[in-house]
Amino acid sequence: MKSQISTPRFTPFAPLRFTQLLSSTPRGARLARLLATQQLTEWGWPASCTASESAALVVAELAANAVTHGRVRGRCFRLSLAVDAPDTLRVEVADPRGDRPPQPRTAAGADLTAESGRGLLLVDALTTRWGSVPYPPSGKTVWACLPLP
Repeated sequence: MKSQISTPRFTPFAPLRFTQLLSSTPRGARLARLLATQQLTEWGWPASCTASESAALVVAELAANAVTHGRVRGRCFRLSLAVDAPDTLRVEVADPRGDRPPQPRTAAGADLTAESGRGLLLVDALTTRWGSVPYPPSGKTVWACLPLP
């Protein structure tokens, strides 16, 4: 009898992508968070897991910033989610105001009694890295990478 040697099967990783245009309103920002949570659930990370909860917070902060600081009347913002590697989720929020880059505050300089101004500190704490790049012709994309289990 001939012996059969079993070789491991290579399963290539298929990237996961989601993109949606949303109105530059508080309702659009809220919808961005809900859509992100729903999409992650469809991809296998339920809403109750740490990765999904962290992603929802990051999306909420970036979308709120796009609506508050990046809004141009009649223009939308774009939410994108991508899993290009099995252990990293990339969140991107693009808005039409490239002249207003994100202004992170340091933890030492944050006014703990202020009603706003600490969102990017939260993004920094929950992500492995984040930043912004121009989004032609005149906008910007703020991106953040989160670890996935």
